[in-house]
Amino acid sequence: MELKLQNPSPNSEIPQKPTSNSALKDLSIFERASIGAGAGGSAGAFTYVCLYPLETVKTKLQTKGASQIYANTLDAIVKTFQSKGILGFYSGVSAALVGSTFSSAVYFATCEFGKSFLSKFDSFPPVLIPPTAGLMGNVVSSAIMVPKELITQRMQAGAKGRSWEVVVRILEKDGILGLYAGYSATLLRNLPSGVLSYASFEWLKAAVLRKSEKGKMTPLESVCCGALAGVISATLTTPLDVVKTRLMTQVHGEAVTKVAAATLGGVSATVKQIMMDEGWIGFTRGMGPRIVHSACFSAIGYFAFETARLAIMEQYLKHKDQQAKEMMAAASS
Repeated sequence: MELKLQNPSPNSEIPQKPTSNSALKDLSIFERASIGAGAGGSAGAFTYVCLYPLETVKTKLQTKGASQIYANTLDAIVKTFQSKGILGFYSGVSAALVGSTFSSAVYFATCEFGKSFLSKFDSFPPVLIPPTAGLMGNVVSSAIMVPKELITQRMQAGAKGRSWEVVVRILEKDGILGLYAGYSATLLRNLPSGVLSYASFEWLKAAVLRKSEKGKMTPLESVCCGALAGVISATLTTPLDVVKTRLMTQVHGEAVTKVAAATLGGVSATVKQIMMDEGWIGFTRGMGPRIVHSACFSAIGYFAFETARLAIMEQYLKHKDQQAKEMMAAASS
């Protein structure tokens, strides 16, 4: 079945198999969300590990004072390698792996739930389903993503010790709220970024499927659509990402306190400080590696998600078909 923007039913994304399509119609919203969670978790873990070095370089370039330490992206890479070797690019990877797996599972589960739920309302504009689902996914997953990114970015910025030691220090100094420093800034970045990325991918996918008249995209099509969606999102939201990174990587006791960091006042103070210290150029720090990272992340991530989702869906439908046959055989005997 062809996926059209005017009718973004989740059913249309499944390969053409009579038994699968028949069984698919019987899947509940929660079954779709569970499949999305499994695919999202595996895709998130795989993607974060592959692209973690780029995230590390981006964080180093966006940290306060980076303009005095690193001349450019290449300089940041060279200095990181010289000081810590290849492992320097993977500081905090354990926290990122656990956090990204969980947050990606929650994100895609919520997005799949949102798509399935909203598509049941005829009065809801179909073109708004992807961005609305993306918005829902980001609001829910940010509650998990913020502590993960906070720990990860502090380690990338040079914090000593293992992930759990960084967590202990944060709790000792700032309490549980310390894990949510930069939460408002994260939402300000993640909501537009997530909506732009997810909606762009869904719209691009719909256009590709409408043109090709197939039930699913080829791997190359998934990669290209994902990469373009990532570029669009990263380019437009880098200033918000700079503000979020500054809030998360500040040291305890600086002018912007943990209380201010958890409010819009903290965001406002950080914006003013960046303007005062660096001007408008300060809001573009790390844009190059962030665009590359986002393009690669979205390309690999959406490809991995689509591949995993269809594989899990196919196995789940086969399992349900087998169960139905066994029940029919038992009833007839």
